[in-house]
Amino acid sequence: MDYTKYISLLYRFGEYTAEDVARFVELGKLTPEQYEGITGEKYETSVVEQQEKVQ
Repeated sequence: MDYTKYISLLYRFGEYTAEDVARFVELGKLTPEQYEGITGEKYETSVVEQQEKVQ
């Protein structure tokens, strides 16, 4: 399923924040590039993702 259109729509309507959209990247449903296209912001790896990589 392509989540990009659905997430983008909900973001534009204010139902999702940039943090919500970032969570979809963490879950593997969006790429960092798709995050950037939806929010207009560069995707930064979350603290949780960074901690998981260390372990």
